[in-house]
Amino acid sequence: MDKYNQINLRTDWHWLIREYKKKYANYRVKENKKQYQLFPQGTPQIPEFIQLRDYQQEAVLNWFKNQGRGTLKMATGSGKTLTALAIATELYEKIKLQVLVVVCPYRHLVTQWQRECKNFNLNPILAFESIYNWQSQLSTELYNIQSHRKAFLTIITTNSTLINQGFQSQIRFFPDKTLIVGDEAHHLGSPRLESSLPRTIGLRLALSATPERYFDEEGTDALLNYFGEVIQPEFTLADAIKKQALVPYLYYPIFVNLTESEAFNYAKLTQRIGWALGENDNLKNNDNLTSLLIQRSRLIGTAENKLMALRELMKNLLETKYTLFYCGDGYLGNEPKNYQKQIAAVTRILGQELGYRVNTYTAENTLEERENIRRQFQKGDLQGLVSIRCLDEGIDIPEIQQAVILASSGNPHQFIQRRGRVLRPYPDKKEAMIYDMIVMPPDLDRQTWEVERNLLRKELKRFMEFGKIAKNAEEVKQKFLSIQQQYNL
Repeated sequence: MDKYNQINLRTDWHWLIREYKKKYANYRVKENKKQYQLFPQGTPQIPEFIQLRDYQQEAVLNWFKNQGRGTLKMATGSGKTLTALAIATELYEKIKLQVLVVVCPYRHLVTQWQRECKNFNLNPILAFESIYNWQSQLSTELYNIQSHRKAFLTIITTNSTLINQGFQSQIRFFPDKTLIVGDEAHHLGSPRLESSLPRTIGLRLALSATPERYFDEEGTDALLNYFGEVIQPEFTLADAIKKQALVPYLYYPIFVNLTESEAFNYAKLTQRIGWALGENDNLKNNDNLTSLLIQRSRLIGTAENKLMALRELMKNLLETKYTLFYCGDGYLGNEPKNYQKQIAAVTRILGQELGYRVNTYTAENTLEERENIRRQFQKGDLQGLVSIRCLDEGIDIPEIQQAVILASSGNPHQFIQRRGRVLRPYPDKKEAMIYDMIVMPPDLDRQTWEVERNLLRKELKRFMEFGKIAKNAEEVKQKFLSIQQQYNL
């Protein structure tokens, strides 16, 4: 780690840590209601209705101890955004932090951060989409900061805007007292994004439930080298449920068999995967293997019998609401010219056949459309949202009570994020339900089966991960043991 923040800021971190400890020593909201002075509009202030939990306070303190660098590895839904805004507030109060920059992977997270920032008395510039919408305002406000006409500036941008010249040209005008926050920071470990992160900003904070990049140790190392090591305490999903920061859940795996034609294609792909593994088992440097695994994953994700299983499941859940449906991005039958996408079939079954009020929530929706759909869902006008990946990360709808997972990648990051979406606490929400469709492999010849067993182990990780801390963990364990016996794993 370079010493830029220590040299340029000349911050007495020991003093800052002592002040922070004093502020929260013996702090009890009910006994000593915190007194707030009026801050100028646009400067950070923790709202009265928010009290940091003990693990959040510890995370703030340890980030200070790490001298303004670090990665918060906290479970989805456990309050990473609030913790980051609390850090910004403390820095403003103690060292007069001047600029907060938040970088998000998706547009809908920008508007979500905007809502949270407003609770903290902040009026952020939304620097994304067309450069004509924000560059002039950003230049003016940075000038006002440099000339001390303005006390504090908040900027929220996207990964795609960060790498563009329009934003990069403004970075040299950011003052020394700037904090950069990388939300869902694992995305920033790609070579192009990591190289675009500003080296002239010394205060750095990364937020992610899963900072380790899938099959990319180099990207993970680059990410942690820029933002700083993972700050203790790591706050797992099990921790969050135990601390009642998230609600407990019931997990119901639904086992689905392939059709005869799907099983035939599956066996052929698995055989070819075995050959590719024999030639080169390095996924990063084996394009043929990667292509075959994607084809096989899409075949599994869009297995036709999942639609039958969905009908049977939802017939008994038609009075429920606040349900997410996760689909694959492939076509039924794996032939795009002749078949419809799974998401269209799922939406038709739920809406037209069963009368369940749903809408799709995808990248094809404009930001305004997504906001309208989210509001309809929260009000209960819509019972469910059908998506592919847009509901994986960041979206904060605590009313969500259940999820039906029709397709999922092998990336553990995805299922960790999805589970966290459903477990956020809400009044009268005692528990959540997760229904997970898992395709079981067909009978294969002996040679192909040896390859398949190794791959099946990886695909059952989600099953194991979801089941081990569910309320019905013992029931799930028994199902898993029967699969172990059946497939001799």
